Amino acid sequence: MTAPDPQAAGRETADELVRRLSAGDGAGVDELLAGIPEVRDLVFVGAGLTAIARADGRRLPPAQRAQASTRQLDLGQLRDASRGDPEGLRTWLRRSAEEILFLRALREAAARVAG
Repeated sequence: MTAPDPQAAGRETADELVRRLSAGDGAGVDELLAGIPEVRDLVFVGAGLTAIARADGRRLPPAQRAQASTRQLDLGQLRDASRGDPEGLRTWLRRSAEEILFLRALREAAARVAG
């Protein structure tokens, strides 16, 4: 039997994290994050969230895209400060998922203004 691809599993978990957060399921978010005990797995979820955020950020108008890039750097600093600390990485993952929801709200607002 082949071991699951950690990158694919991380992306699936990232998608689920964003879905739960979007639905206002804070308890579900906490449960999902608590169920990821290994630092390595937390980092793969973070990579999935980063990929989602970058894709969403590229769809923003230039000024908002620049602001999103700055916020991604701030999240990277939080990640780096939490390296090796599962609880700190869980905080980073939650904030990264919140950033994705924020980017999506910005994109929707920009579309309303433009349209």
